[in-house]
Amino acid sequence: MPAFDTPGRRHASLQILEHDDYLALRAGARVLERDRYGEKVLALADGSYLKLFRRKRLISSAAWYPYAKRFADNALALAEREIPCPEVTGLYRIPSLRRDAVRYRPLEGRTLRQLVAAGAAAPDLRNRLGAFVAGLHAAGVYFRSLHLGNIVLTPDGALGLIDIADLRAGPRPLPAHRRRRNLQHLLRDGNDRAWLQADTAFDAAYRTAQETPPR
Repeated sequence: MPAFDTPGRRHASLQILEHDDYLALRAGARVLERDRYGEKVLALADGSYLKLFRRKRLISSAAWYPYAKRFADNALALAEREIPCPEVTGLYRIPSLRRDAVRYRPLEGRTLRQLVAAGAAAPDLRNRLGAFVAGLHAAGVYFRSLHLGNIVLTPDGALGLIDIADLRAGPRPLPAHRRRRNLQHLLRDGNDRAWLQADTAFDAAYRTAQETPPR
């Protein structure tokens, strides 16, 4: 079956995955996410994940820049900025399913949403999150899906990002209006918002990190 020759390579081509090869890859997989159109995320037998993307409209930007490729490019951009994220190992087009797919090694750890729900969030986590988000913005990262369910606390104590197809990483820090808009994304979920606004630690850490010159 096809292999992704250089993990995370920018603009790597989608390799055709025939149906029999797809079934072999999928053997023993566990479905993690699905919607009314079918399976979306599979945990494969070897511990890697397979995320499936469908083209929602006939004419869209996904026709010339598929979401699977965006995911792979974004993983590379984050890695270049030393921001923990999934490691891409395969990039496929599956004609029999009319889907594109990205295979990756998941980022180990628990999402902040899981930690908050379990009452396991460390006292300083809001402070650390504020500095982390400010660091993203300073690094030119605009993540439309920024919320506690897509931010992971890794076993070694670092913060990282998952589900990164809907992300842009530019060469310059984000301007103020884009920072404000991205912070609004972080507050869209009511439970996330209640935790973030339980005190002023997140806001204070974000503002302090903005005022600190990068090393």
